Amino acid sequence: MPEPVARAVSVTEVAPNRRRGGDIRVVLSPRTVGSTSGFMGVLTLRPGEFVAEHYHPHSEEFLHVVKGSLTMRLDGGPEAGGSVVSLTAGQGLMVPIGMRHRLENSHDGDAELVFHLSPLAPRPELGHVDTEELPSADEPQLNVGGVR
Repeated sequence: MPEPVARAVSVTEVAPNRRRGGDIRVVLSPRTVGSTSGFMGVLTLRPGEFVAEHYHPHSEEFLHVVKGSLTMRLDGGPEAGGSVVSLTAGQGLMVPIGMRHRLENSHDGDAELVFHLSPLAPRPELGHVDTEELPSADEPQLNVGGVR
């Protein structure tokens, strides 16, 4: 893991990951800046795209919608005893540790959001647990780097 540094990182410097859906780019992470408490990135979802349902056994996830509108299905949605939250630009949402969630763009325009997860999982491969089939399972696993 690199030594922590105060360094600006452009979204264009990191490769997109489409494994779970959409265009996910982890901008600030143990891999890019040596962070030790969490990581931050951006997500773009085109109309009809989604991020497959998953949960984080070690981290809270903070989301802030910058552009467009999104729907977050929590704990399987109403059919499974969970809920649905609609989000528009300027709104944020915190997803608690262990809560299943699926993000969808069922609107006409692109949606963009910033996300932050903290604390880090003990190892990167323990950070996400997928609970539905992935749209692009052949893509490499998202690895923010670092071991605590």
